Amino acid sequence: MFKNYFKTAWRNLIKKKAFSFINIVGLSAGMAVAMLIGLWIWNEFSFNKEFKSYNSIAQVMQNQSLNNEYQTQETLPIPVAEELRIKYGSDFKHIILSTATQDHIFSFGDKKIVNKGNFIEPQAPKVFTMNMLAGSRNGLNNMHSVLLSSSLSKSLFGDKNAIGQTIMMDDTLPVKVSGVYKDFSENTSFSDIKFLAPWQLFATIDQETKNSAHEWDDNGWKLYVQMADNTDFDKVSAKIKHIKAEHSKFVKPIDQYKPALFLFPMSKWHLYSEFKNGESVGGRIQYVKLFTLIGIFVLLLACINFMNLSTALSEKRAKEVGIRKTVGSLRSQLVLQFFCESLLVSFIAFVLALGLVQLSLPFFNNLADKKMSVPWLNIYVWLCGISFSIITGLVAGSYPALYLSSFQPVKVLKGVFKTGRFASLPRKVLVVTQFTVSIALIAGTVMVYRQVEYAKSRPVGYSRNGLLRVDVHTKAIQDQFDAFRNDLLNTGAISEVAATSSPTTEV
Repeated sequence: MFKNYFKTAWRNLIKKKAFSFINIVGLSAGMAVAMLIGLWIWNEFSFNKEFKSYNSIAQVMQNQSLNNEYQTQETLPIPVAEELRIKYGSDFKHIILSTATQDHIFSFGDKKIVNKGNFIEPQAPKVFTMNMLAGSRNGLNNMHSVLLSSSLSKSLFGDKNAIGQTIMMDDTLPVKVSGVYKDFSENTSFSDIKFLAPWQLFATIDQETKNSAHEWDDNGWKLYVQMADNTDFDKVSAKIKHIKAEHSKFVKPIDQYKPALFLFPMSKWHLYSEFKNGESVGGRIQYVKLFTLIGIFVLLLACINFMNLSTALSEKRAKEVGIRKTVGSLRSQLVLQFFCESLLVSFIAFVLALGLVQLSLPFFNNLADKKMSVPWLNIYVWLCGISFSIITGLVAGSYPALYLSSFQPVKVLKGVFKTGRFASLPRKVLVVTQFTVSIALIAGTVMVYRQVEYAKSRPVGYSRNGLLRVDVHTKAIQDQFDAFRNDLLNTGAISEVAATSSPTTEV
């Protein structure tokens, strides 16, 4: 029976080539857009999930009251780490101090390369399940060691073995390569980290860190933790909430600044990173919801287009329905036949959509600043894709199947093909819905484009003509900035030089 249905469906597609082409292309375009958005959403939700301890890793953060409003910040005083180890050690497997991710210079022979990385405590490679290509995850136990990403190692040493090689860091600090790890993927919070060096080394050479080793009011460092088994983030957050307030030297800190520590789980880092008045109010999750809605609307437009085209040919299919009913076909059988036709179109459109996705993915990656690919070997992706095409076929074929199968055979065969008073109402609703959604999407696109253009051309409050920013990574220049500035001014090509700790465009 089903074989006959699909044969009939195929013959109808071949017979009406122009109609079939428009239907399949329209549906495949909508499916391709929905699939691209689906890939992007999948990518967003899978952020950081390559870490095996994903569900038990958190960052310790704090809220402080400033001008009667809570401000959330990622950095903490150094002594918090030791306090957690001493008083709350049973709640954590690992507690890891780290610097912020910063640029540093690495030199080997005549090569000098600037890359970002962190000084971090030795447990980090284990907690973040780093994939070591050479050396050991325990490499940071040696104070004068460094772990390099495979990309940085290749830049410095080519295809040579990097383990045991001594390189210069920031022109003054010799460190020995104790491990090479596979680069963190673009789909993690650490994608720009190309090296890890021991926290102990940084704490020894950096004067500010030395001075702040026991200061509870100096916030400048990050703290990561891995929770112990069977512990709850909220309960542990409640335990550690007032640690800083109890040690702060400010007068009545609880009344004035109200510093409160809390655990921010890795599962929320990417999508829920926006805070307002001390509470997580969302972040990228808002874009995920928006694009999910857009994907549904685009696919709905394609389905409505399929419905309208199918019902537009209703008079040509009326005699077929009348004859089939006359020879004994039940309405349920006709409904099933029309669903088979829509499913066939949907599967053909799905295959074509896969090709469109593959062709447009490089452009989409560039637009979305991603490095996504279609996971062809993932069985769950194929199951989702097949389910997606079945659901699309059923949705797109629902109205035509129910509408066409409702024709009365006697009237159709007599040539009296007149629909009821309200028979055309569903189709009119579909057309109005289609145009409403289309106009809304076009208007939204124009609005976003104008906002982007305004942001690119709006006044910034200063003249940008002739203004250059140069990142300085050499400590000698930082220490002798006045001499460096005078040398630049003496060239006659530069009118003024100023130093800053962060870019002028950074919020």
